[in-house]
Amino acid sequence: MSSNNNYANFIWSIADLLRGSYRPHQYGSIVLPFTILRRLDAVLAETKEDVLAEYEKSKDGGIPLTVLLPRKSKHAFYNTSKYDFQKLTGDAENVRDNLLDYVRGFSDNVRDIFEKYKLEERIEELHEHDLLFLIAQQFAAVDLHPSNVTNTEMGLIFEELIRKFAESSNETAGEHFTPREVIHLMVDILFAPDDNDLDKANIVRSIYDPTAGTGGMLSVADEHIRKMNPDATLTLAGQELNPESYAICKADMVIKGQDIGAIVLGNTLTDDGHIGKTFNYCLSNPPFGVDWKKSLPIVEKEHKEQGYEGRFGPGLPRVSDGSLLFLLHLIKKMRPVRDGGGRAAIVLNGSPLFTGGAGSGESEIRRYILENDLLEALIALPTDMFYNTGISTYVWVLTNRKSEERKGTVQLIDASGEQFFRTMRKSLGSKRKELGEKHIESIVKLYGAYADAESEHSKVLKIADFGYQTITVERPLRINFAVNEDRIAAALASKGLVKLTDNEAVALREALSELNPEYVWTNRDGFTTDIRTALKNGGVSLTAPQIKALVTGLSARDEAGEISTNAKGMPEADPDLRDTENVPLTEDVQEYFEREVIPFAPDAWIDESKTRIGYDIPFTRHFYKYQEPRSLESIDDDLDAVLGRIRARLEAVKA
Repeated sequence: MSSNNNYANFIWSIADLLRGSYRPHQYGSIVLPFTILRRLDAVLAETKEDVLAEYEKSKDGGIPLTVLLPRKSKHAFYNTSKYDFQKLTGDAENVRDNLLDYVRGFSDNVRDIFEKYKLEERIEELHEHDLLFLIAQQFAAVDLHPSNVTNTEMGLIFEELIRKFAESSNETAGEHFTPREVIHLMVDILFAPDDNDLDKANIVRSIYDPTAGTGGMLSVADEHIRKMNPDATLTLAGQELNPESYAICKADMVIKGQDIGAIVLGNTLTDDGHIGKTFNYCLSNPPFGVDWKKSLPIVEKEHKEQGYEGRFGPGLPRVSDGSLLFLLHLIKKMRPVRDGGGRAAIVLNGSPLFTGGAGSGESEIRRYILENDLLEALIALPTDMFYNTGISTYVWVLTNRKSEERKGTVQLIDASGEQFFRTMRKSLGSKRKELGEKHIESIVKLYGAYADAESEHSKVLKIADFGYQTITVERPLRINFAVNEDRIAAALASKGLVKLTDNEAVALREALSELNPEYVWTNRDGFTTDIRTALKNGGVSLTAPQIKALVTGLSARDEAGEISTNAKGMPEADPDLRDTENVPLTEDVQEYFEREVIPFAPDAWIDESKTRIGYDIPFTRHFYKYQEPRSLESIDDDLDAVLGRIRARLEAVKA
């Protein structure tokens, strides 16, 4: 086996033994943990005897084995079982018990990989199907010793196996697998400004993914840099919520020789596994449109108590979609400018671009990102790119160290057109399109051509182009107030006052008829007091809410009526006529108001106390092209042609 693909194909072929006893989507849960087991077995082979000797000598001593044994194994992990794959295959009768003993002999920091895979359960199942010895024997024949397969090569082999198993199961792919070409695009864009630095000697870089899945983004980023600079020192870190995906990711990092504790199991939003740490590069593909109700108490607490010192200071989105929380998390994880700065790329659906009006959590998050000049570019991808959804998706490129030419601007790249994808020969779930190498190159070229981005697929806008002020336009409350039999009867009927006795009703009418209704316009409170006094003199006692209801009942909205004023003589606003207008930040509010509102509502005014600043990113609007509608003549011609064919067929049927 001379190539990585040959190794992967050989290991993949072991799955043929599972046919009949298992379904194809179950193969990965057996082959992947056995591959990890065989690799770790090969890695520890040279120091196996030294570890066992130290274990026997020190197992009852006072010094923790977690301190002593890694020194002997020369790795961050070890195994205290007397078995290895060669010994396992030498005892077919006891392979089940011996293999369980071997798995349990690993140190805790890697044994949790096998626990998340539920490997002991898989071993029991294989034993029941009489397949365990055959599987162990096949894996023992695969030489995965580091002298034969380097960490980088082993990582590629494992990645190929993950890909194969993911593609063989649409369910697995949809939940845990980001298309590799999308990751390649994100990585190429992320590293593009730094290409001249990444090939320098002794370079040290860190890469982080808070929704690591099976580790695909970390692996592609690692591969990208190592192609440019094989001697680069890379730190890969991440966090994953799904136990099985976590196990795959952690195993991949262990296989690559990364820090065993760099991949953390848990909910990134509620329990940051890398708190206080920042990174050169961040990548993420969080779940689209998933609610965060379960995380609400902890996230709200961090928002209120830590503010901008925490991750969620700018605001909180609605509970139905937590995408923007992951975006805020990434911003917090970018290395500070004083330490060289950081870059991030995250793929989201369209909702975070525009959901929520001015003052909402979503708008405040966008405002924070844009006003702090953190958004470098937005890239619209073709639809049908992902395994579990066909909706439109966008790559957000973020950085706190923009180049001089990009400062104060955002580049929009529309890569959704047919020239940027190819149709797949066979669909995988909802995925029907893919990016080829030439498509990725075209998109990266558009990104790089920022300075003279005159392409119809690339636009550069200023930060203010995305902002607006939501102003509240008020109109005066105009009321026709009258005291007459009809109004009084209507007020009594509609306001629950019909329970008055006949004498009380007569007294009420007499009392009201003696009042001057014009008084309401100059002293609304005094008018109400006069009503109360008059009613009391007439022997009618009403509560304050009833009197207020009565005044309202005697009033009727009338565009030609008098303007109602408050105690200070200021016009009262009519809530039914209240409206809002979004005024671009690039426009003067008063000029906009006089041009767009006053001609249609001369008595309107702006309630400045309610003005809010908002931000949204109407991506498609910036690439909209007006298309002249078809002429009526051409439409008529088409209709005549269709009707002619219908008539001809009807005549043929009659004949």
